[in-house]
Amino acid sequence: MESTSNTGGDSQREKGKLPFLPFQNNSDTSKGQPDGSDAPGTPPDKRRFWLQWLIFIIIINLVFYLPLLLSSLAGQQPTISLSYTSFLQQVQQGNVKDVTLTGNTVSGDFKTPIQQKQSGTVVTYPRFTSYVPETGDTTLLPTLEKNGVQVTAQPTETPWWETALITLFNALPFLILLYLGYRYMQQSQQAGGLFGMGSMGRSKAKLYNEERPSTTFADVAGVDDAKADLREEIDFLREPQRYAALGAHIPKGVLLVGPPGTGKTLLARAVAGEAKVPFYSASGTDFVELYVGLGASRVRDLFEQAKKNSPCIIFIDEIDAIGRTRGGAASYGSNDEREQTLEQLLVAMDGFEPNQAVIVLAATNRPDVLDQALLRPGRFDRQVTVDLPEIHGREAILQIHAHGVPLASDVKLADYARITPGFSGADLANLINEAALAAARRGSSQVSKQDFDNALDKLMLGGKREALVDERERKIVAYHEGGHTLVAAMMPNVDPVYKVTIVPRGRSLGVTQFQPEGDRRNIPRTYLIERLAVALGGRTAEEIALGEMTTGAENDLKEATKLARRMVTEFGMGENTGPVVYDLSDGNTYLSQQGQEGQPRVYSEATAQRLDAEVERLMTQAHEQARSVLIEHRDALDHLAQALLQEEVLEREQVLAIVHGEQNVPSAAR
Repeated sequence: MESTSNTGGDSQREKGKLPFLPFQNNSDTSKGQPDGSDAPGTPPDKRRFWLQWLIFIIIINLVFYLPLLLSSLAGQQPTISLSYTSFLQQVQQGNVKDVTLTGNTVSGDFKTPIQQKQSGTVVTYPRFTSYVPETGDTTLLPTLEKNGVQVTAQPTETPWWETALITLFNALPFLILLYLGYRYMQQSQQAGGLFGMGSMGRSKAKLYNEERPSTTFADVAGVDDAKADLREEIDFLREPQRYAALGAHIPKGVLLVGPPGTGKTLLARAVAGEAKVPFYSASGTDFVELYVGLGASRVRDLFEQAKKNSPCIIFIDEIDAIGRTRGGAASYGSNDEREQTLEQLLVAMDGFEPNQAVIVLAATNRPDVLDQALLRPGRFDRQVTVDLPEIHGREAILQIHAHGVPLASDVKLADYARITPGFSGADLANLINEAALAAARRGSSQVSKQDFDNALDKLMLGGKREALVDERERKIVAYHEGGHTLVAAMMPNVDPVYKVTIVPRGRSLGVTQFQPEGDRRNIPRTYLIERLAVALGGRTAEEIALGEMTTGAENDLKEATKLARRMVTEFGMGENTGPVVYDLSDGNTYLSQQGQEGQPRVYSEATAQRLDAEVERLMTQAHEQARSVLIEHRDALDHLAQALLQEEVLEREQVLAIVHGEQNVPSAAR
């Protein structure tokens, strides 16, 4: 069981690699598609290759099978095949005019043609053919001479076309291997070394040409400040001469910094689309290899290609994979390959001329680990923060991703933008997709509000689990969630209750969800203290209504303790500790996603005891505050629990009606 607010998660980015194939022409990277696939149709070189092979096969067939075809069309006389016994009988009857002996084959003409009836038609055979047994027949020639048969002997010869055909089939495997070896060696030379070893040092970056359909700022929402910072880069790429004429030097590198899923890669592609220049896309891991020197070689190759296609943009995603601080206390060990790659990147960025019109964009969510030499002016001159979108940005992102999705009339995207603070652009895209999947499973032609609600619950809380059967368990969960709900409804500064349920989802047996009234930037102390009381409302309700405590409040206690400790150590909100920050870690937790575990303590043991005492005091104060609210409104707590046991899910309006004694509450009221 937990009391939760809406938070976002990480997203995955698309990354593609172009594999090296023996018969793939990698010399012209401009022929690749934006998605990494081959261009539609067949390249001219391959078309000529297959056309040559087709013509060769046709000629071979004509040469070897034309004699057979001509002989079959020559209109030869009908010939009957006789057994050797029948042949001897015809000879002894004097009906054989002449014979021709070729090996063990005997052919010749009848004196009187033989007639046979086949399918109701009488066929006349003036010629015959037969075969002498392999054992031979010494009486054959005397018998033929005795009956006056003219004998002609011919040597056994294989037709020339048959000999050539046999020779070709015997040599065909060797010819195929020879051709494949030739093509492989040709490709190896194009790749820059024997057996393609030279290709290992070539850049794996994908090139997106300006002729291809590209992303523009119209496809990016929720990052208006970042787009404004990048418009100057676009103007420079469009008209570099205007800046060069005044002696202005545009920043060579721009570092996009922000949490995962906020659209840093999409924003970089939009810059290239707006500027209508080539766009090289690579990941930091594309430069890291087992062999020392390969990463540096790929960096050199990438920048050489960029210089040839300037003005252009180089985009390096997850640059912290190669840009981490070299050596020093921040390093757990030496990595020669990564450090050589970083040093080559530093040299390559310094090597650009001011008017070369090549801009390097990079993205990371760990700017704190980057080497200072990489961040100095002249390399990455600017840092553009791509933060989580605010409410208007979230609504615009939802509208972009909802394009092409048939929405029902009850779906209001503005409502979902308001209840999803902390969601990144990738999270919002996933919300639209999950809602569409839910509608498809129902067999509906439109995506309804219920589909969006189910999708939001699934993303935030997990999938549905088997409902609780034990009545005592259901009662405990109902009072627990009712305690969260009642305390939140009576506190003037916390977020309003959005929905409460005792349907198990994910690891929770029940959930109370809240609907923030807006994005909070400066959070007051009173709000945090009331949040502590709401978090402890579930455990306190169990104590009051059931007379005992359960393990169901484990997550509530953990989250409340973390919040109270941050109030004391980071926000300076402790009454007995003063306006002092005791957590001096430099890492930005919203970017690095790292907690305080493992951070060195910079205060004394006596101070640690004072901090622990202050945290305990805040938790005890919140517990007493929640207890007084629940005791004062005990009837409302019982009504909420009974309604949850009966309905299992209560919406905001139902909660307000119960809390206010079943009275009609205006929709604007909390």
